[in-house]
Amino acid sequence: MEPAQPADRVPADRTPTDGPTPATEARVEADGQPAGEPALVASAGAARQDQPEPAAAPLTSSAPPAPAEVRRSDRSPKDMAISLLVLLIPIALLLAFYRGFLGGDQPTPVDPAPAVEQAQDAKAFPVSRPAGLGEGWRPVNARYQTAEGGSTLRIGYVTPEGKGAQLLQSNVPAEQFIPTELTDRAQPQGQVELNGRNWQRYTARENEQALVLLEPDRTVMVVGDARENELRELAGSVR
Repeated sequence: MEPAQPADRVPADRTPTDGPTPATEARVEADGQPAGEPALVASAGAARQDQPEPAAAPLTSSAPPAPAEVRRSDRSPKDMAISLLVLLIPIALLLAFYRGFLGGDQPTPVDPAPAVEQAQDAKAFPVSRPAGLGEGWRPVNARYQTAEGGSTLRIGYVTPEGKGAQLLQSNVPAEQFIPTELTDRAQPQGQVELNGRNWQRYTARENEQALVLLEPDRTVMVVGDARENELRELAGSVR
């Protein structure tokens, strides 16, 4: 048995009680954590900010193609040909209507009277009006022009057969006028009598021929790619 100790003596190895002491509670309130544990260096939010975020993985598009692209890729050559025909058929019908009913391919007729009157007023040479031509002859241009060496009246026609022919009257000297209109290679090919006048046949530019009437005050010429019978008809209309 241990010897009895005095009542006023406090044991040196006093065991702490279960509850926290006042000093411990003060430290818990001041630090926000129990005594004896190390304080956290930074909050969880600060730690997340210090850590680098992982790089985003590249996005790969696995979406299906747009419906328009699918339809375009699925079109066969037959479908494309049908679509083209649907567009061309109305255009062909309009073109046929324009040509057949509106005369789209035919030149617009003109009235040669103003040019003829201008030449008559100038009194540079005797001026003849074509007379007796059928309805199939359409004048498409007419002009009177003055140049160095003289003046010339030109009337262009579309013949009944759809060819071209010109009637020219000029006081330009024949040796200058004929090569200018028919080229330097133009050669006489014999005479043709029309209404009591002797016309000279000439070669002209490619696919063209001419009839030339030489008079003291003027030279009359009919030239074009029309056949000779139509050229003779036009030359015979000169009075």
